[in-house]
Amino acid sequence: MLKSIKIAFLISILSFLVSSVSLAGESDKKREIPFEPGEKLHFEVRWGFIRAGEASLQILPIEEVNGEKVLRFLMSARTTPFVDVFYKVRDTYESLTDMGMNHAIHYRKNKEGHRKKEVIVRFDWEKMETQYIRTGEDWRPVPLISGSFDPLSVFYAFRTHDLEVGKELLVPVSDGKKCVMGIAKVLKRERIKVKMGEYDAYLIEPDMKDIGGVFEKSDDAKIKVWVTADDKKIPLRFKSKVIVGSFIAELASIEGP
Repeated sequence: MLKSIKIAFLISILSFLVSSVSLAGESDKKREIPFEPGEKLHFEVRWGFIRAGEASLQILPIEEVNGEKVLRFLMSARTTPFVDVFYKVRDTYESLTDMGMNHAIHYRKNKEGHRKKEVIVRFDWEKMETQYIRTGEDWRPVPLISGSFDPLSVFYAFRTHDLEVGKELLVPVSDGKKCVMGIAKVLKRERIKVKMGEYDAYLIEPDMKDIGGVFEKSDDAKIKVWVTADDKKIPLRFKSKVIVGSFIAELASIEGP
């Protein structure tokens, strides 16, 4: 039970929002950015009929780092009191990018629930390498692909690009341990209904070959992502199918601009 609850929540929230949406296109171009500081998206997570937890994605106030202004993104996830009994999750993920959304600058994740762990990923664009640091333990740097994003900021980079049915989307993304090219396809356009109402949406399916964990153990593992078919491309629903079952995260509310 403990293992199933853990997998259900982490896969449905963290893998969906962190790994699945590696969808942006070309880098180093001036982009129209369809979001701004103050935006906060709230999601409810279900594993079958069980309400497993909630998560939020938000854009923090602009900050200055080393004399340069940066965009700041924050994701938090927590389990419900019922799930806390089996596996408590209180996780936060923070990402910094340049103002033009061309590449990541810094990434940090902090786990304070069942087990405590802090991970920092540094992006050194002068040396073209990234480094994974876990609770003071430095890993060997790995080479970067130009225009790479971290697992959180890539979600926002994706929102700066146009979508159309049949289009294949690519972006380099690094978690500090490796740098890979994320691939996803826009499968179709359809209307879907979530807690906030009914929306015109695009259905996107990422390639699973570079996602590990329970995904690599499932022959028919899939992740599907629905986003609004407008300029903002707000995520509406994330759905996975893996060896331990199906999980859904749906947009529950929006704050800010």
